[in-house]
Amino acid sequence: MDAINNLFTQLSSFLWGWPMIILLLGTHVFLTLRLRVPQRKLLTGIRLSVQKDKGATGDVSQFGALATALAATIGTGNIVGVATAVALGGPGAVLWCWLTGIFGMATKYAEGLLAVKYRVRGDDGRTYGGPMYALELGLGMKWMALLFACFTALASFGIGCTVQANSIALLANETFGVPTWIVGLLVCGLTALVIMGGVKSIARVCTILVPFMAALYVLGCVVILCMNGSYVWPALQLIVKSAFNPSAAGGGFVGATVMMAARYGIARGLFSNESGMGSAPIVAAAAQTRNPVRQALVSSTGTFWDTVIICALTGLVLVSSILAYPDITYADGAALTKVAFSKIPYVGAPLLTFGILTFAFSTILGWCYYGESAVNYIERQHINRFYRILYIVALFFGSIISLDVIWNIADTMNALMAIPNLIALLLLNGVAARETKKYLWSGRLDEEM
Repeated sequence: MDAINNLFTQLSSFLWGWPMIILLLGTHVFLTLRLRVPQRKLLTGIRLSVQKDKGATGDVSQFGALATALAATIGTGNIVGVATAVALGGPGAVLWCWLTGIFGMATKYAEGLLAVKYRVRGDDGRTYGGPMYALELGLGMKWMALLFACFTALASFGIGCTVQANSIALLANETFGVPTWIVGLLVCGLTALVIMGGVKSIARVCTILVPFMAALYVLGCVVILCMNGSYVWPALQLIVKSAFNPSAAGGGFVGATVMMAARYGIARGLFSNESGMGSAPIVAAAAQTRNPVRQALVSSTGTFWDTVIICALTGLVLVSSILAYPDITYADGAALTKVAFSKIPYVGAPLLTFGILTFAFSTILGWCYYGESAVNYIERQHINRFYRILYIVALFFGSIISLDVIWNIADTMNALMAIPNLIALLLLNGVAARETKKYLWSGRLDEEM
């Protein structure tokens, strides 16, 4: 087991190193320019996300698809991931994380567009799509489509299932003293109630859970920023200055370099919003939308909410808290956010605990749909129910076992998902550009496909 763990540790470190970061960030910048900066239409995307596209084909509403994608995306990475970036890369990492989100919106836009463009109607009457269908139907690369589907199915049992269940069980055990096996059974029961109803049930729960949990977490961040009022502007200045001159941070941050700030900020931003990974377009394909560009705009808002808002708020809370409370040590990234929230009297720590629990549970729901869609692509013999049962069983075992190996395998699978997805995005950029010109820049956004 140690040998396996070491192998995947090295493989994960290699795959998530500078080559992957450059490839992902390069794709973000390229698509931003190629598609003529679709980020400009952010407000249009937000408006469309809360409207129903009446008469359009699909399984769930555009907001339902967005909420399900956000459920899988908004997770502990928004809390612990940003804190780790600050601890390892200094305050400047927050700016790099934020910039990654800005440019990543173009990639999420292109992913959503291609997902709807190449989606299909299955024998069961459901709508399917995602990178595997774009690779097969758009590029004729069936073998690469199968690889992506395999990586996605394996990743769903890792980062989307056992890892999240383990986080919930350990947190509940440490905070409330509940045995992990009892927490595991509870998580299994709640998940089964939702996922057995398929994507419509998952989307229905996510449309309620995601706005509530995100709003509550943002409210907590705003309260802390109000408490740290006189330190917010200095924190913002420090974040910008130390992104390009780490010595400006002073103190324990002096050891950070520009490369470290960029690396950890970009890596955490990419890992948090999943732009380029290929997961979110799987559910985007199920959206009720009259043309690909409408859902593409809605999908792009996911990266905005996840990274540009939530991750940026977390980073500002952390840096302003470090300035406001010199007793806070920023060496331990995992504990940094907990210490910052504990400064809110009485409700701070419970609020953060609730946030982590709901973030992790929502990720379980979203990734179940991703994995099920991938399995359905590999073996189209209606084995969805078998996958769901296996997923629920894995949740229980994830709650009671150590997951060092699973973490590394999950990180590896996520990186391997990104490679074929990025190939599809880059090779089909012309299709995305034509569709964007046809519907968005020609003022025909309300037309049918």
